[in-house]
Amino acid sequence: MSEQTIRVEIYNQTYSIRSDGDNEYIHELAEYVDRKMREISSGTMTVDSLKVAILAALHIADEFFQLKHSQAESDAQLATRSSECAEMLDRILKNRDVDTPSMQVH
Repeated sequence: MSEQTIRVEIYNQTYSIRSDGDNEYIHELAEYVDRKMREISSGTMTVDSLKVAILAALHIADEFFQLKHSQAESDAQLATRSSECAEMLDRILKNRDVDTPSMQVH
């Protein structure tokens, strides 16, 4: 896919973004940032777009770090469960080998 310029609007400003990615995805990202900035501006008294952008960036970074932490916890739990299952399977297979008499030829 060749690089193209996509126009998006964030917080009443139009930006031209060069991307070789999916246009719809770029628009979704821009809409998300716009929505965050509008949420921030409605909850604060500031009209300074730079301050609003920085506060929105901090909120988005917080969401990202919380999701990253949650994913790391899930990965750790999955690794623990996987290890427990592997140990259980090993015990079952070892017990099965002990319980199964071997054939001896005379």
